[in-house]
Amino acid sequence: MILVRRIPEPGHPMKLAAALILTTALVLGGPADAKRNNAKKVRIKAADQVAATNLTAFLPPPLTPDNTWDLDLSDGGRVVIQLRPDKAPKMVERIKTLTQQGFYNGLDFHRVISGFMAQGGDPKGTGEGGSTLPDVPAEFNDLPHVRGAVAAARANDPNSANSQFYIMFMPNMKLDMHYTVFGRVVSGMQYVDAIQKGEPPANPTRIVRAIMGNDPNVNTPPPALPVAAPAVQAPATLPSGAMDQSAPLPTSGTPQ
Repeated sequence: MILVRRIPEPGHPMKLAAALILTTALVLGGPADAKRNNAKKVRIKAADQVAATNLTAFLPPPLTPDNTWDLDLSDGGRVVIQLRPDKAPKMVERIKTLTQQGFYNGLDFHRVISGFMAQGGDPKGTGEGGSTLPDVPAEFNDLPHVRGAVAAARANDPNSANSQFYIMFMPNMKLDMHYTVFGRVVSGMQYVDAIQKGEPPANPTRIVRAIMGNDPNVNTPPPALPVAAPAVQAPATLPSGAMDQSAPLPTSGTPQ
């Protein structure tokens, strides 16, 4: 016996079911097909991909010897700081000039606050001293006060930076755009962390030698330091340096 499959007549239940399934597939599949067709029309150029991933504008320039500031500390170790003349050319020039004069050799870190910053560069050791050169005008810039940032200390006048500087232990963005950041530690941050704490410290860490990376003697051992004089108590008018975000900006000499 031969079995013949019959085609359902119009109106037959099987015919209606097949039509319903076909219609549903078209309705559901249509938008997806359209999306796929539209997606095929989107093309990302290679140049656009490169531009989207180009971080050059956000990166510091290459580290070069003429913009490398080395601090050999009495506690042992060398702190290597990248100077940023592209952001603070006047302050960087001042650092270079004083370094070439040997100004920083033997100076204390006279104000060092745990979790905040270490301040040095004052020949008086009180936070009130400086060099005989004129003050440096403010060069506030977009370099943030992150860990290892190096900035110029100043008095209440924004244009009163001179020789003093500080190195951040921890980020403190409330100082941004109030002080001139002119560099950042790129090596030896563990030696910064070991700087003796206090205002002033009982046994302050000293800068045995500050030297530029392009100095012919940069790789020779620094000379021995003379015996340090007793620490001088900093004036009570200096800011406490507490990390209280509600504290006002300093009125004398240093960041807080």
